[in-house]
Amino acid sequence: MFFFLSKIFWILAQPLSLAFSAGFFGWIAALLRFRRIGLLLGGFSSVILFATLFTTAGSVVLQGLEGRFAAPAGDPDSLACMIVLGGAFENEVNTARHGTELTQAGERFVEAARLALAFPESRILVSGGDGSISGAYEGDAVTAGRFFRGFGIDPSRLVLETTSRNTQENAENTRSLLTAAGLSDCLLITSAFHMPRSVGLFRKAYIAVRPWPVDYRTSGVLSLGLDLSQPTLNAQQTATAVREWIGLVAYFLTGRTSTLYPR
Repeated sequence: MFFFLSKIFWILAQPLSLAFSAGFFGWIAALLRFRRIGLLLGGFSSVILFATLFTTAGSVVLQGLEGRFAAPAGDPDSLACMIVLGGAFENEVNTARHGTELTQAGERFVEAARLALAFPESRILVSGGDGSISGAYEGDAVTAGRFFRGFGIDPSRLVLETTSRNTQENAENTRSLLTAAGLSDCLLITSAFHMPRSVGLFRKAYIAVRPWPVDYRTSGVLSLGLDLSQPTLNAQQTATAVREWIGLVAYFLTGRTSTLYPR
């Protein structure tokens, strides 16, 4: 139930949806001659749109999330195992075309492949099922089998967790697989902005991991200001940052993590 509620809530709560809803109900209020309410809702819609499309606000918030855990200074001295979280494959496309098309988060698996080749004795646990509401597509763990085979990585090195639909289930479902495979103290590979929430959930599940953030989407030196040149990217950055913070707050308030903002 939590999974479906979170999906529906996000459809309504993302910045552009909020702006549309406020504008729409403002228009309805104006038609019904509630002019003050209409003006307030219209103004709220305009503020959200302006901040989302034409400022660096979203990227600045995303930058804070990305800086919560330090980037690796170099490869580890040794590596027995790594956990790669899903969200890096175009599941709808790959289900239809049987390919390995990557999303913007594809560096999660590119980095895992690089480390797997550098440390040929390491094991790779991929956690990721179909996170769509319909459940009609193959998940990242299924696609990952094809992806790693393309790099000549022996399938026997893979542990595939194919049922998780969100980060909470990533952590819960991974624990038993790690125990069965005799693996511990693995690298946790996921997008840098996603690392705080992921680490919080894995800690709550009593899984010791070493954070290995990848897929950086900001320069790390951004400041708040206007940015009129790339409204589409600004909207995407803002949506990603807002979604991550909604996840952090929701998981903390429902007791799924012990710390609001893990570090």
